[in-house]
Amino acid sequence: MSKLKLAIVSTHPIQYHAPLFQALALEQGIYPRVFYTWSQAAQGPQFDAGFGRAIQWDIPLLDGYEHEFVPNVSAHPSPERRDGVMNPALIPAIEAWGADAVLVYGWNLSSHLRAMRHFKGRIPVLFRGDSTLLDRQPAWRSFLRRAALNWVYRHIDVAIAVGHNSADYFRWCGIPASRIVVAPHSIDNARFSDGSGAADAQALRWRSELAIAADAPAFLFAGKFIEKKDPLLLLDAFGEIGQAAHLVFVGAGPLERSLRDRASGKPNVHFLPVQNQRAMPSVYRLGDVFVLPSRGPGESWGLALNEAMASGRAVIAGSRVGGARDLVQPTLNGWVFESANRAALSQVLRKAADCGVDGLRSMGREAKARIAGWSTQIAAARIAATVREFAALWPVTLPKH
Repeated sequence: MSKLKLAIVSTHPIQYHAPLFQALALEQGIYPRVFYTWSQAAQGPQFDAGFGRAIQWDIPLLDGYEHEFVPNVSAHPSPERRDGVMNPALIPAIEAWGADAVLVYGWNLSSHLRAMRHFKGRIPVLFRGDSTLLDRQPAWRSFLRRAALNWVYRHIDVAIAVGHNSADYFRWCGIPASRIVVAPHSIDNARFSDGSGAADAQALRWRSELAIAADAPAFLFAGKFIEKKDPLLLLDAFGEIGQAAHLVFVGAGPLERSLRDRASGKPNVHFLPVQNQRAMPSVYRLGDVFVLPSRGPGESWGLALNEAMASGRAVIAGSRVGGARDLVQPTLNGWVFESANRAALSQVLRKAADCGVDGLRSMGREAKARIAGWSTQIAAARIAATVREFAALWPVTLPKH
């Protein structure tokens, strides 16, 4: 039996997507090829506004699966603009390859929506998204958004949700539950497991250099210093807990100067620059608890939670972090607090510090056990099964919205 050809439409190589594409290439009966639509990404490092610099990750993002960069002819190329990704050759390229199904990431780009509309009714159209309903909106805006999204998603056959909040969003958009499949938002868990102990050793060296005692609880924030992530709230809340603990910020971004100014004179608050991907397993082990205090809008998942948990660390997440609902089991592997509420975050930080390093490491083991169920292999298996199921039904007419 020949393999089913799955065309995947994505903007550019992303460190979180590559492991899933690699896992799909190993699935029985599935032959994926990724069509990248922001072809400028093939030219080298691209500027990342969140970090305020060009970023070149040090792990391979194009190995282990077939791919091609489709020329992007936009006058203002960008994956952040609707007209920043325009690929007249995309649909002909997918058709020439002979795709049996297409999986699209992101509909709000000109070429991606055009591909969905073109292939609907020709071959099964799958859509992968992580949007949620967590960000509050006025009633009138919510009504208009829902009407627009109902139209958009009429051009897909299956919604591939990343978790419960994502599935709720797709149902709200009018997609029947029978056409929503949850394939967990995941990372390469094995890369963070540290079987050799090298990441632990590097983390201990860092802690020593920062004068963090072995028995002192350390909280970690790693990522972009931007409003959405709310690192200033974390710094202010940490200042209220009155514990012999430490707080470490790893990253960069527009709020860095404000953070450093506000932390001036506080010897238990530390800063490290942006670290590349190979160093991240060590970064997460630098702290005893990883904190993602995001207030949004747009913190649709927070894959840093996955990485921290795979590194064996307890986690604290804001209530508007999309992945918190699925990943955080309060008091077992971490805590969830009301986003943007400094008092609530202070209370949780205090509880964590009171657990001591040993208690937090025990929670970290629970976190690592839980994240094992959120793997790229499981996600790939569910997507592959969905492709096989709907390809077998084709060209039978599918239920309408």
